[in-house]
Amino acid sequence: MTGAVPLEAVLTATGGEAIPGAGAAGGVELLLAALPLLATAGLLVGLLWSATRAMPVAWVIALLVGFVVWGLPVDWLAASSLVGVITALEILFIVAGALVLLYTMLQAGALDRINKGFAAVSADRRVQIILLGFFMATFIEGAAGFGTPAAVVAPLLLGLGFPALAAVIAALIGHVIAVTYGAVGTPIIVGIEAPFGEGRYPDAIAEGGFEVTEFSQEVAAWAATYHALVGFVMPLIAVAMVTYFFGEEKSLQPTREVVPLALVAGISFVVPYWVSAWFITAEFPSLIGSMVGGTVTVGLLNAGYLVPDEEWEFPDRDRWADHWVGDIEPGGEEMVRGEREMSLLKAWSPYIILVVLLVVTRAVDPISDVITDGDNTVSVAVDGVGEFAFGVILEWDAILGYESLGSDIGLVNVPGFWLFLTAIAAIFIFGMSGDEVGAAWREAGQKLVAPLIALVFVISMVQVMLNAGTYYGIEGMIDGTEPPAVLASGAADIWKNANMIEVLAVATAEALGNVYPAIASLVGALGAAMTGSNTVSNLTFSQFQFTAAQQIGVPTQLVVGAQAVGGAMGNLVAIHNVVAALATVGLVGQEGRIMRLNLIPLLYYAAAVGLLTMVFSFVVFTGVF
Repeated sequence: MTGAVPLEAVLTATGGEAIPGAGAAGGVELLLAALPLLATAGLLVGLLWSATRAMPVAWVIALLVGFVVWGLPVDWLAASSLVGVITALEILFIVAGALVLLYTMLQAGALDRINKGFAAVSADRRVQIILLGFFMATFIEGAAGFGTPAAVVAPLLLGLGFPALAAVIAALIGHVIAVTYGAVGTPIIVGIEAPFGEGRYPDAIAEGGFEVTEFSQEVAAWAATYHALVGFVMPLIAVAMVTYFFGEEKSLQPTREVVPLALVAGISFVVPYWVSAWFITAEFPSLIGSMVGGTVTVGLLNAGYLVPDEEWEFPDRDRWADHWVGDIEPGGEEMVRGEREMSLLKAWSPYIILVVLLVVTRAVDPISDVITDGDNTVSVAVDGVGEFAFGVILEWDAILGYESLGSDIGLVNVPGFWLFLTAIAAIFIFGMSGDEVGAAWREAGQKLVAPLIALVFVISMVQVMLNAGTYYGIEGMIDGTEPPAVLASGAADIWKNANMIEVLAVATAEALGNVYPAIASLVGALGAAMTGSNTVSNLTFSQFQFTAAQQIGVPTQLVVGAQAVGGAMGNLVAIHNVVAALATVGLVGQEGRIMRLNLIPLLYYAAAVGLLTMVFSFVVFTGVF
């Protein structure tokens, strides 16, 4: 074992140019690289600013660091920000679809009928957290990903009478264990398998006796092992967070009363989930786990087993703190519209249609291929502006003339399309009038303004940070531009190859050496927290994690597996996921409170996975690869 990770090896592994004698960044450079993140944390979590107020400030700081320290031209910074704007619009497409479906269901009276159906199973809020906040959220995550679970489940909990803040916390915590395999395995297939098919990695992986596809399946299986050993208590933690912070008094006694139910729910999920990851495919662990576990748990409850002796309820409405509720009154008249009589199946039918559409369009290859085919497009090039393509995917490449900067919106593949389609189908299913439809769409539109502002600046900041090193690695090679001679000797070599996030990750690995596996998952969490995507976190850091594992002589599957888990747990505090979820319950502006509270389960997950990674790497599975 060699201890610290050489910077040159990491930069070469991540596609940068190896530079003899490249030094580590100094403390000042690291502080500047971290400044946008520190500002975000300080404003959102420390001062409890809203994201609409804090994120423009953090974006400006990222621009200043990019301009002054990285020496990036203004048009490059503008192009990177435009990449963020396009990504934000894609996420808003999902949020808009979720809101339109929600208000359509409200206007039709279907949501009220669904709520009565859940109350018939159990009016106990703790049971509802387990059924909706855990099982339904993990199922939707397995089928759709893209932040869809919280955007769908939080409004359902709100309709049941949950405080909006509690509904979002329950949905975010409940879905985390499923994120590694979200959207039918996308974080593994796109985030792990794809980047390891390039550069030196196929040969390095072949030396261990694997092909790239086999290696990615191994990573998925080890990630499921971490999740199973750590995440089976997530239903219990979700219940504890809600009952402790939103109960009559701050006490864990209400949680103790449902420990058997919560543990049975967690175990009934993780067993088929783990088996699927190891012996079936990386695409379906979350779907299989939620379906099997949910069926077992509901069956036990209907048979009278594990039912709490006494029902737990929130305090009286007039005792709720103001920040618990936003523009939509929980379970109130605003959540009950329409006078239609309908069966529970009819009320659920739009969501059933939605889940079927999401699964089919992702699991059936011929359909998936059609809706992700970017070849059948009409292309237009505008000199100095970019290349545009129109079809099932909208693309803007070579933004402002930079070939390496581009983005797209998969109009049909994004869950937002299917949410809108389901909302339109619901109009006919429930026989809604034009006035009802108009009211639903107007209400949804009014809720989109605040998240639009927050998401645009959040993701623009992230793209500036992620693209910072690309200019000298790609564009600079074209016109001969040299990186600036920044603050410390040798530091310019880092700026030639690494973005702001990579500088922080590399410095962390160098500083920790053999202790690095303990924080490998936190590196993944950082990527997901900033981008809101496990897939993007894996794309950004999986090669780095592989190289770090090689340098300290531990099994690469275990460390990259920890990365895949970290990308999931980072969603607990991913800024734009939080904004999107809050938007669906009318509570935009409370992002800091959500992130502060969700640090509790995040720290538990990080500590437990870190300990397991160390034990697995140095004690139990030292010879895996």
